[in-house]
Parts: sequence; structure tokens; C-alpha cells
Amino acid sequence: MGEGEITIKEIFELLPHRYPFLMIDKVVEINAEKEYVKAIKNVTINEPYFIGHFPENPIMPGVLILETMAQAAGVGLMALFPEYKGKLFVLAGIDRARFRQPVYPGDTLIIEVQGFRRKGNIIKTAIIAKVNEKIVAEAEITAGILNKEKNK
Repeated sequence: MGEGEITIKEIFELLPHRYPFLMIDKVVEINAEKEYVKAIKNVTINEPYFIGHFPENPIMPGVLILETMAQAAGVGLMALFPEYKGKLFVLAGIDRARFRQPVYPGDTLIIEVQGFRRKGNIIKTAIIAKVNEKIVAEAEITAGILNKEKNK
């Protein structure tokens, strides 16, 4: 890992998420020099959240678009910076989130992560999500490394 593509099998090695909460299907481009990651989420009608959001007009929930964006960043971070591999990251903040248009079953959500600002256990990155080359969502996401030991 580090350049090129990351398969679903490699994503399983990097992220702790599993069905039904693993949101990305593949990383199609990763560039260490540019700190750039491009990932894909194939949105299908079989997603469990479409049962209730909304049965007559299924739309991917915005919070799950943000989760998809965060997972793409997490995979990229661990692939680009080996010192983070095996660490557990949690969402610590979302800034400047904007949703430009709905995401529907049948869409291919393209997630583009650009740059990582790292300070101690906190990482920030800018992420956009596109469908058919149109931006559907964007945000700056902050993640923190979670101590795996239970609170005592």
C-alpha cells in the first residue's frame, strides 16, 4: 500500500468497520506525494438504511455520506502513514459541512481526500464527495486516536 489502489481485502486490514457499517468499496487512487486519496462507494438499493430513509423516495442520509468520507480518509491516512496503522480513530469534529445535492440508489459516490494536517493524536483533512463529477457534499473532518483501553 501507499500508491495506486487499495482493494476491499486491504480495506478490511486497515479499518475495523464491517457490514453494515463499512461504507467504502475500494480506493482507486492514492498518492503519497500529494496526500491524495480517491475512494468509491457504490450506493445500492440494498443498503439497510433505505428501508426507512425514505421508502417512497430513497436518499442516502447525509450523516452516512460524512461517515463514508471519514472512512476514506482513515484508509488513506493509514496507507500513507504506516505509523497510524492499527490505531483506532474516532470522529472528533466536522466543520464546514455542506450537502449540495441528494445521493440516490444507483449512484457511485466518489470521495476525494486532500491533505492531512497532523498534530499529536488529532488529524484534520478536507474531503469532497462527488456523483457524476458534481460535488454532492464537502467537509473538513477531524479525527482523534482513541486509546483502546476501557475508561477506568
